[in-house]
Amino acid sequence: MNAPILIAMVLYMAVVVWIGFIYSKKNQTSEDYFLGGRGLGPWVTAMSAEASDMSSWLLMGLPGLAFATGFSQAGWTAIGLILGTYLNWKIVAKRLRHYTEVSENSITLPDFFSNRFKDDKKILSSISAVMILIFFTVYTASGFAACGTLFNSVFGLDYQKSMIVCAAVIVIYTSLGGFLAASTTDLIQGLLMSFAIVVVLIVGIVAAGGIGNVIDYGKGLEGFFDIMKYHDPETGRAVSQGILPIASGLAWGLGYFGMPHILVRFMALRDPQEMKKSRNIAMIWVLISLTVAVCIGFTGATLYSDVAELAGNGNQRIFIYMTTHLFKGLIPLFLAGVILSGILAATMSTSDSQLLIASSCVSKDLFQGLFKKKLEEKQVLLISRVTTILIALVGIVIALDENSSVFGLVENAWAGFGGAFGPLMLFSLFWKRTNLKGAIAGMLSGGIIALVWPFTLGTLGGIFEIYCLLPAFIISSLLIVIVSLCTEEPEKIMVKEFEEAKKLSAAE
Repeated sequence: MNAPILIAMVLYMAVVVWIGFIYSKKNQTSEDYFLGGRGLGPWVTAMSAEASDMSSWLLMGLPGLAFATGFSQAGWTAIGLILGTYLNWKIVAKRLRHYTEVSENSITLPDFFSNRFKDDKKILSSISAVMILIFFTVYTASGFAACGTLFNSVFGLDYQKSMIVCAAVIVIYTSLGGFLAASTTDLIQGLLMSFAIVVVLIVGIVAAGGIGNVIDYGKGLEGFFDIMKYHDPETGRAVSQGILPIASGLAWGLGYFGMPHILVRFMALRDPQEMKKSRNIAMIWVLISLTVAVCIGFTGATLYSDVAELAGNGNQRIFIYMTTHLFKGLIPLFLAGVILSGILAATMSTSDSQLLIASSCVSKDLFQGLFKKKLEEKQVLLISRVTTILIALVGIVIALDENSSVFGLVENAWAGFGGAFGPLMLFSLFWKRTNLKGAIAGMLSGGIIALVWPFTLGTLGGIFEIYCLLPAFIISSLLIVIVSLCTEEPEKIMVKEFEEAKKLSAAE
């Protein structure tokens, strides 16, 4: 019965591997491999940025949260992400595109930070590279876990074996095709994700008897549609959450300023004048995708709130469950497989970018930067591909536990990047008084706080239960300002490059 679904998903994976082989011939230099030669068009830039952003979390974590608890937690998080996406495109994208060229043609984020602050000892880029390796390994594991969950839920296949096969596919096309392959497949994957969630929502609403029935069901659950409370599925009661959890949801938007796999798309756009077009495309996609994902959770609750396998962490399977149960007899099973490939698309579109950036950190920022190794272009590409495989192996080990939460893994990695890189990115682009010591203090404090907060102060409850990204972002920002003002002024060359990047951005 499920053979057509499996065939569709296998064909999809074959297509992305084929794209990797095609682009493998175009990677002659490290700039080609890591940045696509700065030749992305507006559509590929926009869709690859957003597809690599959302990951499997869009089709599993977010609908699952809305399914279980209603609007408040999922809705405020979605709003925070929408605002963060817009601000990132509006104030960061163009300035970063110009600044990376002005600062010695930087092709990785750690490379930019070191060039921006004239860090000859490569302290900043080394810290950046280590943090990227740590957080992206965790992030990648969430994608692998989503793949294993998908094949286990739909076909009853072994979770661990399925997860490993999917990880191998991602590694193959990423290591072969590099940035161009990742970006091209991300465009396809972004469109597929959109198609999948819209179709599932429409069919789900029809099955539920219309939008009115979905709304009526939600109103019948305490706190389900409340903006200040959430529904507790275990007790059936509404739980008041106050302003801090709302602030935590909105704080997700701060993470965008520090996401390497998104920021690198801004750096790769072929023409900065096309940035506005890319921003408009990206915002339309984000608004539709996040709104529909939350509504899928509401609709799923109306249809399947009493299904035992969707309890607890099982709620993140709601999209899979709806697809496999709603489309029986309605559409060819092959098309259902195409829709379920949306989860593969969400996973692959993020994991490929993360693996690529992590590998660039090892080859460019550690080997060539910190260790001062003189490498030929072929050696750089070889080290990058080997690193991709090693990081994937660690991610597989993390994802071996099939009960791991996709939402939880993404939440931890997102906070790490947002706290470590977000404030520094903003101050690097917009405050010329920022110096190297301030940058190091901000990056270290933000990353460390994001890592340790949930296991230390976060356990105290009360105001300390806030999402760790927010305190990490605030403390990092404060330290950047305080340390920069208390130490020497930036070098003249740093000020000159700052003004040049500012002038180029203002001229368009």
